[in-house]
Amino acid sequence: MRGRSRTIAVRHLLAPLAILCAIAVAWELAARLDVLANALRIEPFLVPAPSEIAQSLWSDRGLLAANGWVTLKEVVAGFALSVAAGVGFAVLLHLSTTLRRAVYPLLVASQTVPIVVIAPILVVWLGFGIGPKLAIIALICFFPITVNTLDGLGSVDPDLVKMMRTLDASRWQTFRRIEAPSALPYFFSGAKIAVAVAVIGAVFGEWAGSSSGLGHLIQQASAQLQTARTFGAVVVLSGLAILLFALLAGVERRVAWWGPNGRT
Repeated sequence: MRGRSRTIAVRHLLAPLAILCAIAVAWELAARLDVLANALRIEPFLVPAPSEIAQSLWSDRGLLAANGWVTLKEVVAGFALSVAAGVGFAVLLHLSTTLRRAVYPLLVASQTVPIVVIAPILVVWLGFGIGPKLAIIALICFFPITVNTLDGLGSVDPDLVKMMRTLDASRWQTFRRIEAPSALPYFFSGAKIAVAVAVIGAVFGEWAGSSSGLGHLIQQASAQLQTARTFGAVVVLSGLAILLFALLAGVERRVAWWGPNGRT
């Protein structure tokens, strides 16, 4: 059974890997032949080939690793804050219909404010330390976690709730045994979305004010026209997001095995 699952997983990876390789080959040829540079009417050195990006990943590995570690710590800490705040807020809204009707529209409206606008303000308020980065990441991750968890809490079969009442279960027992397990797969769906975009929040925070991190490195390399290093930092950022997403997906398969993405 495990061998079959591994075979299926490998097959699922082959298609995206084949597409990625095809794009890399086409990009390499277009960059080497100056097709992209001529089409964009820019200097050829501004359009690095994948081989040059790979070379930068190796030659700048120490710089990328040091700044990547800074960004990773910011992402993990900010994501943890958003999980605590998002789940707690979702539970409050679920338990209070009045609060949900009053606050939910404001929660949706809060997403219309661009994070790019908020980031410099948070730096002014909180300084150039890790504080504004955590706040920005938490703000980005808070919405999908809260909304998905709230939807999960509200998706419980009413007949199960009635059954718990007939068994004289308390409100806490109903929540712990019925509502929370039902909401867990929804929570993981929101958490996976949140952790994938958390790196964007970290970059915004580092752009607004920072002396380290991949966002700062991208800003610095772009100003110095070191495009291969810029793309290398972007590759590392994408790798961090994919890694964190995969870790959450693995935890989901073990913890929320009854959900659609759980173990089969």
